[in-house]
Amino acid sequence: MDLPPDVHLKDLCLDGRLNEALVEMAVLGSKVRFRGYDALVTECVRRKAHRVGQLVHAHMLKTRYRPSVYLDTRLLIMYDECGLLDDARELFDGMPQRNVVSWTAMISAYSQRGCQIETMVLFRLMLQTGLFPNEFTLATVLASCVNAHGIVHGRQVHSVAIKNNYESHVYVGSSLLNMYAKGSEIHDARIVFEMLPERDVVSCTSIISGYAQLGLDEEALHIFQKLFKQGMECNYVTFASLLTALAGIAALDYGKQVHALVIRRQLPFYVVLQNTLIYMYAKCGNLLYSRRVFDNMPEKTVTSWNAMLVGYGDHGLGREVLCLFNSMKDVKPDSVTYTAVLSGCSHGGLAEEGLEIFDKMVNDKELQPKMGHYACIVDLLGRVGKIEKALEFIKNMPVEPTIAMWGSLLGACRVHGNFSVGEYIAQELLHVEPKNAGNYVILSNIFADAGKWEDVIRVRDMMKGRTILKEPGRSWINLNKTVHTFHSSDRSHPQKDKVHAKVRELYEKIKEIGYVPNLSCVLYDVDDEQKERMLLGHSEKLAIAFGLMYSYEVGILRITKNLRICVDCHNFAKFVSKMSGRELSVRDCKRFHFIANGTCSCGDFW
Repeated sequence: MDLPPDVHLKDLCLDGRLNEALVEMAVLGSKVRFRGYDALVTECVRRKAHRVGQLVHAHMLKTRYRPSVYLDTRLLIMYDECGLLDDARELFDGMPQRNVVSWTAMISAYSQRGCQIETMVLFRLMLQTGLFPNEFTLATVLASCVNAHGIVHGRQVHSVAIKNNYESHVYVGSSLLNMYAKGSEIHDARIVFEMLPERDVVSCTSIISGYAQLGLDEEALHIFQKLFKQGMECNYVTFASLLTALAGIAALDYGKQVHALVIRRQLPFYVVLQNTLIYMYAKCGNLLYSRRVFDNMPEKTVTSWNAMLVGYGDHGLGREVLCLFNSMKDVKPDSVTYTAVLSGCSHGGLAEEGLEIFDKMVNDKELQPKMGHYACIVDLLGRVGKIEKALEFIKNMPVEPTIAMWGSLLGACRVHGNFSVGEYIAQELLHVEPKNAGNYVILSNIFADAGKWEDVIRVRDMMKGRTILKEPGRSWINLNKTVHTFHSSDRSHPQKDKVHAKVRELYEKIKEIGYVPNLSCVLYDVDDEQKERMLLGHSEKLAIAFGLMYSYEVGILRITKNLRICVDCHNFAKFVSKMSGRELSVRDCKRFHFIANGTCSCGDFW
C-alpha cells in the first residue's frame, strides 16, 4: 500500500528537522496535504519560527491549497505566538469560515497584549454572528475586564455566561472571581467563589489575594484558615498573597508559621515568594529575619533589593539604606530603588546625603527624577526644618506639585512651628481637597499649638458643616495568635477596666522617672487635668498596657497603629521601655519606632 506523499515530510517535522522539511515541501509542491502542513505549522509554533511559518503559508497560497478552518486557525496561532498580531488579524479577517476556536484564538491574542477595547469589540462581533462562546472564550474575555470600565463590561460578560450555563464552570468561575477581585468588587467575588462547585488552587488564591490587595487583611487570613482546614491546595502565589495580608496586620507569629510551612512542604522558593517574605518580616518589625532571607537568596532581582531598602528606610535606618544601596553591584537600580533610598535618607535625617543622590539623578540622563523623587526631597527638607527651602524647591520643580507634597510640607510646618507657611498651605489644600479630613486635623493642630482656640473651633465647625469625619485612632497587638484591637478611650474590650487601671499605674510610675505629659497633643481648650485624662485614653497606650499585662516578661511588644503616633504616646512608650526594661516596636501609618531603654530608633523625628 502506497503511503501519502507527505508522510516523510511529517516525519521530518516530528524529528525536529525543520530545514529538511522545508526542502521536502518545495520538492513535493502541490502534493503537500493537510498532514504535512499541519506538521510544519505545529513545528513553527513550537519554535516560534515566524519566517519559516510565512514560507509555509506562502506555499499554501502559491499551490492554491485551501486550508481547513483548523489549519487556518493553527496559522493564526503561529503568527500570534511569534508576536505578529497584525498578520494574525489579516489572516483572521480573510478566513472564509471561522469556528469558536478561531474567534477565541484571535480574542486571546488581543487580550494577552492588554488590548481591552479590541478584545471587547471582537467579542461583540462574535456574538453578532450568532456563534456561542465556549468556556475558554469567556475566560479569555474576562481577563481583559480590568479597571472601573472593565467591571461594567465584565458584568455583561457574566450575564452571557449565565445565559449559556457556563457560570459554574471552573475556568469561567475562576475568571469571574479574579475579575471582580481585581476590580475591588470583593463582595461579588466572594459570591462567585461560594457558588463554585469545585475550587482549585487558582480560585482559592484569587479570593485571598483579592482581600489582601484591598487591605482587608484580617478577612484574607480568616478565609485562608477556613480553606486550609478544608484541605485547600496551596502554591507559592497563595502563600505570597497570605504573607502580604499578614504584613498588613503585623502578624509576625503567623508569618513565621507560613514560612515554616513553605519549608516543610518543600515548595520552590521562587523569587516573588522570597521578596514577599522580606516585605512581611520588615513590616512586622523583624529586620533580622528580612536580612536573613535576603542574604540567603541565590538570585536577587531589583525588587528584592528594593524590599530590603524600604524595610531599612521604614525603620529609620538611613545609614543601613545607604550602605545597602552602595553594595548594589550586579543589579541596576530602578526608579523604585531611588525612591526607597531618598525616603530612607529622609526618615534617617540624612539631608545632605539625600540631596547629593538627587543631584546625581538630575545630572544623569538615564535617571531623570520622577514625581515620587521630588516628593521625597520635599519631605526630606521639611523634616529637617528647611520649610522655606522646601517651598522654593516646589515652586522651581519642572512638574506640578501633588497634593501629597503639600500635605507633607504642611505636616513639617506643624512639627517645626512655622505657623504662617502652614496656614497658607492648609488653606490651599482645603480649597483643592475639601474632603480630606487629614488637612483639617493638621490645620487644627497648628492653631492649637499657637493657642488660637477660636480658629480650632472654626476648623471643626467647617468639618461638621461639610460632614467630614476624622478617622478614629486604632491600635492593635497580636498576643497568642489573637489580635486585640483598641480604640481611643476604648470601653468595649472585655478587659477594659484592668487595661485602664494598668495605664494609670504606668503613668504614675513613669512620672517618677521624669515623664511629663505633652498637653499640646489634646486639641481641646479644657483644663490640664482633663487633658491628662484624655491623653491616657489614646489607643496605643491601651495596647501597650495590655501587652505588658498578658505577654511574657521577655520579648518585644509589637504594636500597630492606623494613624501617626502622637508626641505624648511616643514619650509614654519611651519611658515605659526604660522603666520596665521591655523593648517596644510601634508601627504607625508612616514608619516604625523601635524603642529600647528610653530611646527610639527614629531619633524623636518622624
